[in-house]
Amino acid sequence: MPLIPAGGSPLAQLDARYDHGSIAYSKTAPSDPVAQLAQRIDSGEIQLQKDDKRGFLPAILRELKISPSSQSLVFSKTSFQFTQIVPARPRALYFNDDVYVGSVQGSPLLEFAAVDPKLGGVFYTLDTSEGTKLKFEREVYACLLCHDSSVSTNGVPGFMTLSVTPDPEGNASRTAGTAPMSDQTPFNERWGGWYVTGTHGSQFHRGNAVVSLGAYLPRFDWSKGANLRTLSDRIDTTPYLTPYSDIVALMTLTHQSNIHNLITRANYDTQQAIAQEESAYAGIARRAGDGYSALTNERIRAAVEPLVRGMFFVNEAPMTEPVRGVSGFAAEFEKGGIRDRKGRSLKDLDLNRRFLRYPLSYIIYTEAFDALPDAARKYFYQRTRAILSGAETAKSFAHLSPDDRTAIHEILMDTKPEYRQLAGS
Repeated sequence: MPLIPAGGSPLAQLDARYDHGSIAYSKTAPSDPVAQLAQRIDSGEIQLQKDDKRGFLPAILRELKISPSSQSLVFSKTSFQFTQIVPARPRALYFNDDVYVGSVQGSPLLEFAAVDPKLGGVFYTLDTSEGTKLKFEREVYACLLCHDSSVSTNGVPGFMTLSVTPDPEGNASRTAGTAPMSDQTPFNERWGGWYVTGTHGSQFHRGNAVVSLGAYLPRFDWSKGANLRTLSDRIDTTPYLTPYSDIVALMTLTHQSNIHNLITRANYDTQQAIAQEESAYAGIARRAGDGYSALTNERIRAAVEPLVRGMFFVNEAPMTEPVRGVSGFAAEFEKGGIRDRKGRSLKDLDLNRRFLRYPLSYIIYTEAFDALPDAARKYFYQRTRAILSGAETAKSFAHLSPDDRTAIHEILMDTKPEYRQLAGS
């Protein structure tokens, strides 16, 4: 684990912002999918089978319902196990809509990050050393040294997909900067420090490349890492579950990790606004139906509006040519979508000019979204209805065509009962 840096204890930081009131981050037992799996193992309900070559990783992924096709390989030293990561031995990440699993080649320690409906990002490790009893350990302070950043995680316990400029050993160049990625990140600035397989035409990214000390970045030839269908000439892929680091999986990872952070931020800020109003009115009789004050409603609006914009892909970086993966991830991803009566899903991919065919995030179906405070969800659905009906005319949402708005509205009416109830027809 990393050391606590000079200048302040993360324990004090956490206590000041999260370990009070209704959040109580480190003091609350999580209920995320990893916590549930840990309980099932501890109780003896299940026993994980160890694979001779891959250890417990395949069994864990099966239990968490994570497909190996989601494999994304990152070779920059941006993990607490950085000493074991080099371009020849990248760290493997696997994920679904709620859980991220990290595996470092040669290490018995598996890494987990899960989305808890109440707490946001929660982190675990699992020591799979021979003779060691399988026991998930929740990691708080050490992980939050990085996974709690105003820049990278929106100021809450959350997730990071970073694009860096890696040297031949995988070290991130400090002078070139480290950038958290989102849907707004231009294609040609994505995935520095990652391996990328798949095709994308003449639009280049920064994956598959190491940069020698002193190289002039504006003239660096990124085309050498473009449109790779295999990594076989770069690394030995036999220790991994698949030989791919799929570009569509990477786009998905980039999108949803940011949305999870926006949900947590909206959750925390809305809870805080409501708690402070209730404290201010303690002991004062209020009429039923009065609702919240104008100040609290404005705080809720400010808390949720960034999530609205993120979920609707405002300022999404455009694609100039089609993107295609090679691992089968895209087909599996679409297959998992919740479909309306016309067979449409928010997981239907576009990949020609943008990520999704119907640009509203599928993360709306997760427990984390449904666990937002009632006032936050109500505001979100009201804004969604205004956007989809055309009542919202701001240029921010001009990327949504009339057909987009109609299709998204119809999908939500069929698949999201709370939208139907709160937003009306």
